[in-house]
Amino acid sequence: MSNKIQRIRRHKRITKVLKGTQEQPRLVVFRSKKHIYAQLVDDNTHRVLTAVSTLSKAFQEKKVKSSDKSAAKVVGSLMAAKILEIGVKQVCFDRGGYKYHGRVKSLAEGAREGGVKF
Repeated sequence: MSNKIQRIRRHKRITKVLKGTQEQPRLVVFRSKKHIYAQLVDDNTHRVLTAVSTLSKAFQEKKVKSSDKSAAKVVGSLMAAKILEIGVKQVCFDRGGYKYHGRVKSLAEGAREGGVKF
């Protein structure tokens, strides 16, 4: 079984337990070899409330390499600013089936430093 299929199975198992609501949406992480993406999802209405990635204009203005831990931390802090702008204080973190280390951990730390609780 390939690593991608194993990650997708882990992610499905995680999302059975984690459900985002209007008061506490789900912060979902996806990473590729070059980029990292973060979305805020409300599972009750099946909507993405906001999203930030290394491809977004706000990140491109920072002039940071897009495939390392510092980029993930910047994406986390940009995501925290957008989350607080919406008026959400607490989220549940969905690591997307990835291990909690490296770029995923840096994104989470950047969001926490930005003022989001999870």
